[in-house]
Amino acid sequence: MHPMLNVAVRAARRAGRIINRASLDLETLAVARKQRNDFVTEVDHASEKAIIDTLLNAYPDHAILAEESGHLVKGAAAGADHRIEETEHIWIIDPLDGTTNFIHGLPQYAVSIALMQRGVVTQGVVYDPNRDELYTASKGAGAFLNDRRIRVSKRQRLDEALIGTGFPFRKLDQLEEYLAIFRGVTERAGGIRRPGAAALDLAYVACGRFDGFFEMGLSPWDVAAGSLLISEAGGLVGDFHGEPGYLFSERVVAGAPKVFAALIALLRGLPPVGKA
Repeated sequence: MHPMLNVAVRAARRAGRIINRASLDLETLAVARKQRNDFVTEVDHASEKAIIDTLLNAYPDHAILAEESGHLVKGAAAGADHRIEETEHIWIIDPLDGTTNFIHGLPQYAVSIALMQRGVVTQGVVYDPNRDELYTASKGAGAFLNDRRIRVSKRQRLDEALIGTGFPFRKLDQLEEYLAIFRGVTERAGGIRRPGAAALDLAYVACGRFDGFFEMGLSPWDVAAGSLLISEAGGLVGDFHGEPGYLFSERVVAGAPKVFAALIALLRGLPPVGKA
């Protein structure tokens, strides 16, 4: 395992222990609302601190982009004027993806950690502390689930494919557009699911549990690690045009190659919202 990936795994497992302990006593959990339908708990903050401490202890010069910090935390060598894509080493972190599930005791949430080097994601970890499932990938070295090599599914037809998605719960102005897409995919796909944690949804594409995935309103920390898992497992990831700018476009499509192509074709063929 790559040394930087090894540190990320250590950070993810440390965060997972914090999350698992807290899940045993949800009644005492302090919950705050960041915006409509978007919650944060003391566990998110504790998990994020544990991850950042672990990463910066090993790599004090690296930069951090973490969901709850809300901004780029500069490492010692990260230039003050650098754009994210130009930063030498930046860790992109979601300390608890699926917070709403976690609050309700629904066991579908994960820790997501990725390393981006000058605009390219090179290391990725998604850890599901409920099932003790550790998804890892290093660029050029394949994707793994608990040290077993994983590949995207072999399905080629959209009408046989199981597709994961997530609702645009923060940005309701996108709801009409999303519902038009949802209808189009539902009419053509073999099935559609909405579990509620995008990082895990992407990991499920990588290991073949989902054949494809699409979502609007995602942030880099939702997508960075999972996208590397998929590409290293033989799948494709893009924005709604199939282009590579998905990390910062908030729109992601992923899947086994033929399913990905079918989803992109479907999205391109849908009429604009409000038009026949």
